[in-house]
Amino acid sequence: MHVNEIIKPVEEGVNDPHIFKAVFLAGGPGSGKSFVANKMLKGSGLRTVNSDDIYEYLMKKKDMDMSDPSVIASPQGQETRNKAKELTNKRQGDIITGKGGYLEGRLGLIIDGTGKDVAKVAKATEQLKNLGYDTMMLFVNTSEEVAQERNMKRDRSIPSVMVSNMWKQVQNNLMKFQQVFGAANFHVVDNSGGLEDPDRKANFLEVDRAIDKFLMSTPSDRRAKAWIQDQKSK
Repeated sequence: MHVNEIIKPVEEGVNDPHIFKAVFLAGGPGSGKSFVANKMLKGSGLRTVNSDDIYEYLMKKKDMDMSDPSVIASPQGQETRNKAKELTNKRQGDIITGKGGYLEGRLGLIIDGTGKDVAKVAKATEQLKNLGYDTMMLFVNTSEEVAQERNMKRDRSIPSVMVSNMWKQVQNNLMKFQQVFGAANFHVVDNSGGLEDPDRKANFLEVDRAIDKFLMSTPSDRRAKAWIQDQKSK
């Protein structure tokens, strides 16, 4: 991967089957968002917006140890984090104007985050809606015990007290996110155990069907319809 590959524009535009769709991911550390996203969204063609992926790429390129908190907190580590955010924004495009990156072609998006900041997510949701997007949230949930166990097994584990604080913060935001997205477009996935649990398997299947229905629905916003018509006329 090269930096120009990270930020190069994508031209599918009106031919993308899931234009004007944005799926927000939320979940605390150790919730298994990557596992759930891979299980439910792989093959959908949605483009992922996640600065962590670019951050890890840049850190490895600089041969910096991501398992060392002091390296991450160092000036060079923070500079790398800021560069990753800058490149992520270029890859996504300008959320206000809809120019550049994925937004230029109104491509379907997966916006990956922890869910710590409800106001930030609510603002991004409103801005995407102003462009004509339909939005939904996939909230990946676990018990605190499972979150702690998974954190200890990660290459980039964080102190247990941070896991606990972040888990509680994300839990407190659950109902707030439901208010932002509405009950019909807010789905909680229980990712505490294995799929051999009948209740968890049923939950996965129910949410999976809801995602398919959301992605396959035709864009209904007048701004989306006008953009599609304009693109087709060209």
